Amino acid sequence: MGTPQKVTKTGAFWQAKTSMEIILMAKTAFLFPGQGSQEIGMGLDLFEQQDPFFKSLIEYGSDLVKRDLKELCLNGPDSELRKASVLQPALVSVCLGYHNKLTQSGITADVVLGHSLGEITSLAAANVITVDQAVMIAAKRGQLMDKVASSCDGGMLAVMFMPLTDVELLLTEINQPDRIVLANDNAPDQVVLSGEIKFLDQFTDMITARKLGKSKRVPVVGPWHSPFLFDVMLEFEKWVESVPFKKPSIPLILNATANTEFHQSTIKHLSSWQLTSPVFWRESMDKLKETGVDTLIEIGPGKVLSGLARVNGFKKETRLVSIQNCQQITEFTAQLERV
Repeated sequence: MGTPQKVTKTGAFWQAKTSMEIILMAKTAFLFPGQGSQEIGMGLDLFEQQDPFFKSLIEYGSDLVKRDLKELCLNGPDSELRKASVLQPALVSVCLGYHNKLTQSGITADVVLGHSLGEITSLAAANVITVDQAVMIAAKRGQLMDKVASSCDGGMLAVMFMPLTDVELLLTEINQPDRIVLANDNAPDQVVLSGEIKFLDQFTDMITARKLGKSKRVPVVGPWHSPFLFDVMLEFEKWVESVPFKKPSIPLILNATANTEFHQSTIKHLSSWQLTSPVFWRESMDKLKETGVDTLIEIGPGKVLSGLARVNGFKKETRLVSIQNCQQITEFTAQLERV
């Protein structure tokens, strides 16, 4: 088969004639979820298959945190799986396990990004760090974040059906700029706040009384992406300095800037700064649209990022694929063969 003519406009996926042409001509983005997407039973088929790649990551993570990550992934309890020190290496391992299966099937990415913790997974997918380093970084990050969770009564609150400007007005009214902050700008009408529980509750009471939007607690145990993490951010930045980072092999969009970054030192700095910086996911989606991607593949538990892609303006012409198990990889590759 000759080399297919390069097609750059959106929709190239559907103009290909064979599965190989599909893979070569489509512009594909891999998206990796973060905390809050976890579920009891995640990675079940990888465990059942005793996949050696995945098995080595889970065992390494278990050794690092001195916990049985397999048992916690499959059986919980949820209260333990939510702990950052457990969840972060576990979720990164699960996502990398499915990423490995997907790339083995011949499907690769032209650009990658991850939401919050998912950014560590994206660093491995872009070959900035090794998969073992990703699990090690996730474990250290989680251990430091658990220190914050144990020292304050904090959490996160998803706010829906409210524009950011209205949310900011209410935050000004509460007038606690270091104790309740914007943590995620996810979509035009969806943000996440982080801070002390009493101020998150106050915000909920305010929008309920004024009939403005809706809110829902995020299943995490601390006030992530907030000033509460400043000290551990400095500690993490010092620790990660000794971890070698490489130039990404494919474009990588980072949360803290919503921009593609290519220099190792910049990526390393921003991976630390992200602990206290908001996740600019809406802006990252805008940047992703500029690349002209045809296909977005969310790799890992849940479909939150796929849903956010639609509300951030990715039209029906853009194919959204959710990979939460090996069967879905088989089904997706079979669809490619039938095109």
